[in-house]
Amino acid sequence: MSAKTDSTGTPAFQPRAEASDVLAIDRSSDKHVVIVGGGFAGLEVAKRLAGCPGLRVTLIDRRNHHLFQPLLYQVAMAGLSPAEIAVPIRSLLRDANNVRVIAAEVTGVALDARTVHGDFGTLLYDYLVLATGAQHAYFGHDEWEAHAPGLKTVEQATEIRRRVLTAFELAERETDATRRRQYLTFVVVGGGPTGVELAGALGEMSRYTLTRDFREIDPKLTRIMLIEAGSRILPSFSESLSSRATRDLERLGVQVWTGSRVTDVNATGVRVGDERIAAATVLWAAGVQASALGRSLGLPCDRQGRVHVEADTSLADHPEVFIAGDLAHFATENGPLPGVATVALQQGRFIANTIRDELEGRQRGSFRYFDKGQMATIGRRRAICESYGVKLTGFAAWVAWLLVHIYYLTGFRNRLFVLLSWAWSYLTFARGARLIVGKRWQSYGETAPAQSPRRSPSGAPPIQPGVG
Repeated sequence: MSAKTDSTGTPAFQPRAEASDVLAIDRSSDKHVVIVGGGFAGLEVAKRLAGCPGLRVTLIDRRNHHLFQPLLYQVAMAGLSPAEIAVPIRSLLRDANNVRVIAAEVTGVALDARTVHGDFGTLLYDYLVLATGAQHAYFGHDEWEAHAPGLKTVEQATEIRRRVLTAFELAERETDATRRRQYLTFVVVGGGPTGVELAGALGEMSRYTLTRDFREIDPKLTRIMLIEAGSRILPSFSESLSSRATRDLERLGVQVWTGSRVTDVNATGVRVGDERIAAATVLWAAGVQASALGRSLGLPCDRQGRVHVEADTSLADHPEVFIAGDLAHFATENGPLPGVATVALQQGRFIANTIRDELEGRQRGSFRYFDKGQMATIGRRRAICESYGVKLTGFAAWVAWLLVHIYYLTGFRNRLFVLLSWAWSYLTFARGARLIVGKRWQSYGETAPAQSPRRSPSGAPPIQPGVG
């Protein structure tokens, strides 16, 4: 959602707020709130402003759905289907008569003119909420993304699922032991919650789910490596919980490398220091940065592209503009708030209440984050949790993790279907979404030196793996 800029990096347009340039929805005496981004923060603002008298709301997002990102890794690991964790934004706001949803790309924002621009035209606003989220950071090596996809969108999740399942299929038909070993080697870069959950799910799937699906390979021999540059995984948790998570991962066959920095990624694997690891599948969970919108508007940002905000989450020179979620750098005495769903939800709630208060003539307050704790799951009956000074591990933490995620999941239908999917997986160890779909992936085997095509005894053309 970056703004178009000229060669100097400043907005290349000087938009006019003429009647002919502005969508018809702006021709009203009601105050107009424009929200850019339909994630946790943006959707929360829209829901809490629904039905507010004297107020019109327009929510703009490039996608038509709201995604519950904390469970996205389960789509990537074939545990859930995309429709179980994503809901059309329009269906969530269908009863909000004062809220309009636009599925489109924002190309620019003119702060002084109070206008938002995109392929939908131009919108005037009285209040603007920018909540465009985050994207993966490859630390100056964007070329790595082609070989090590991150996990932020449904498309990325299904791509990861396709690569993982295709690797097992290629290993099944491979006769060379070395190449088969490479197909069955999976590297997860980054030891935060996403990396730990991906590695744990991979270990669980290879040990329990796929064991009876193949005849020529033993999925239990899969090599899974979790590589973390820091001294321990899950650094935001206490050392005792971090150590417990490491032990749980190792019980699932995951090799945990700490103090190890990835220096190169390509189609055949990764380099860690001076050591080369041959792997057909590399997954990236090592870092994130805010969307490009903040920098494209010339706003003051930190190293991760997050926009510095005031105590009420607004811009210093534009109190009518609020920044929320992963795009916001909200400073506290313990450092900036983390980019997690609970922060985004609380900021969205605060911004909506602030706008309501101003309409009723009340003064603004300051945003205060209420930290409810954190949790991460490693696999079946394995999780860690710390909340209000209480630490949980194992089955108790796992149950707490299940209940919290079911509670926050958007929509009754999704809660029901996810609960049923989890119950089935718990009873059978099965993963019901093991479908290879999407474009063909150039796997390690397909980028290796060409070999003679294999044909069936009947002379039929060889199977083309990775085709959905």
